[in-house]
Amino acid sequence: MARIINTANLPPHMNETEKLHVYNGLDCGVTLEVFNVLRTYLDNTTSLTYQFAKELQAPILEMNMRGVLVDQEYRAEAITSYRRDLVQLKEQLYRIVSEVFDIDTSDTGSKAKPTQWWRSNQKLMHLFYTVMGLPSVKKRNPKGEYVPTINREALEKLKVYTHAEPLINHLLAMRDAGKKIGVLETAIDPDSRIRTSYNIAGTDTGRLSSRMSDFGTGTNLQNIEQRLRRIFVSDPNYKFANIDLSQADARGVAGILWNQFSDESYLNACESGDLHTTVCRLAWTELPWTGDIKKDREIADQPAYRHLSYRDLAKRLGHGTNYMGQPATMAKHTKLERQLIEEFQRRYFSAFPNIRKWHDWVRTKVWTEGYITTLLGRKRWFFGRRDDDATIRAAVAYEPQSVTADAIDRGLLAVWRDGRCQVLLQVHDSILLQYPQHLESTLVPHAISLIEAPIELNGGRKLIIPAEAMCGWNWSYHHPESNPDGLKKYAGNDTRRRTRQPKANQLDYILSGVY
Repeated sequence: MARIINTANLPPHMNETEKLHVYNGLDCGVTLEVFNVLRTYLDNTTSLTYQFAKELQAPILEMNMRGVLVDQEYRAEAITSYRRDLVQLKEQLYRIVSEVFDIDTSDTGSKAKPTQWWRSNQKLMHLFYTVMGLPSVKKRNPKGEYVPTINREALEKLKVYTHAEPLINHLLAMRDAGKKIGVLETAIDPDSRIRTSYNIAGTDTGRLSSRMSDFGTGTNLQNIEQRLRRIFVSDPNYKFANIDLSQADARGVAGILWNQFSDESYLNACESGDLHTTVCRLAWTELPWTGDIKKDREIADQPAYRHLSYRDLAKRLGHGTNYMGQPATMAKHTKLERQLIEEFQRRYFSAFPNIRKWHDWVRTKVWTEGYITTLLGRKRWFFGRRDDDATIRAAVAYEPQSVTADAIDRGLLAVWRDGRCQVLLQVHDSILLQYPQHLESTLVPHAISLIEAPIELNGGRKLIIPAEAMCGWNWSYHHPESNPDGLKKYAGNDTRRRTRQPKANQLDYILSGVY
């Protein structure tokens, strides 16, 4: 019989090492006990998913341990720049509020920790809801009561009031600058590298999730915005390749429609070379289409609604419609008129009628069996109310999103097993690699081919989710003046030379293969 140990009451004579032994022993022992119970529930389908998760452990652990080199000098410059922006925005906001509305904007509190006026929800609500008289935006609190709020969503709603817009723009810009500074000031390790910790079982769809490293440094590197990526640089003598899946979710939907209904119309649209222009041709049949995709792209780019082209509408609204987006909800998020969205969906479903049939199939499948198995073999049970629209929408979105997650992770595993590139990061539908820069013409196309491995569909049809690579020496986009070392679309012949060499210590050189 297993011994029961209450870790809260360990004998006082145990030293810290002994306590850690007990703690880690329990971790392993209890995990094994849980596994021995859960393994009896594995079937032929879920066993393959479990095996895939185990295979991912090695490359994920290597990614966690290697981390990404940080350009310390540029990081310091960026922090200084954002702090300067924040000070300027703060001074402008304080002047407007104090002079126009006669409100005291002085920062009160202790000298060690002053209370910044613009961070006070109470003072902001007083300004907008009392002084300016705007209708209060409310949300439900933990007690279930609707109370006024001044969060980001509330500020976005209040921007419709012209006299409030300048203030709100300042506040949102200040909050964004504060978040950027927080990311840039994230603790990195002594070797000038930042590390994250990936969780293979972190989401329902199979997507990886990430957080700070196991050593308490780093952060979630899957949500770093483009401008901040400039601080992440490749190791000496190495170059980055950021490889993205293209139209992955849409291709997942196309595979589902083929497997369920033998319908190739959406799959053909995806493979046409320009999905959104092809959707335009099917949805707006009255336009003078030529049949030439390049010429039709020019027609699709013509203005359709305000500043949006027909192609813009197809791109924005097609994805939401695939996922059962309702006109009222989509109008709220896209800022488009509901009537326009209703008309688009009428045309869209006319062009691809089996998308609605797929929605109905999912509803029936969840109601009768309670689970969905993706075309890549990942099974998920849905434990919400089976007749609830929220449950059905989650089930509809699950399969395409899961196919995207498993496709990029299959590619990650294949590249890692190939052994010629180092896998650094996975960001939902893309992976960041580094490779010896003199081998670019060989390694980048090879990595793309590994990631584009075909997915077998019914009847021998193959689904290929295309991948595109951008290469450079830092993780942000290329600009000829401000960021010459940035990521540039791979075209087989990058004649650039690295212009900025970040200082690296001995460990960096060892990791980069120089020694």
